Amino acid sequence: MSSNLDTVITFSEACQAFEDEILPLVAAQYEQDEIPDYPARCEEWCNWTDELCKDGQISDWQYENWSHPDCNYAPWEYRSERP
Repeated sequence: MSSNLDTVITFSEACQAFEDEILPLVAAQYEQDEIPDYPARCEEWCNWTDELCKDGQISDWQYENWSHPDCNYAPWEYRSERP
């Protein structure tokens, strides 16, 4: 539970950190042709948020309920409501 954690990052903070720090690494490895690799982005988001949860930076609830950041969706995909 987040009440058991001193502080947690918000979804918006996590999305910004992912776009600034993680997405460039994904792009360098999987998007050398400059075509977004949405499955690779989604996989890395899942791996990264798993690590945030294990490290106590986000709660179990956040990990289980957050959607993906906008950068992980193809332009034609439906985006559900944000947490």
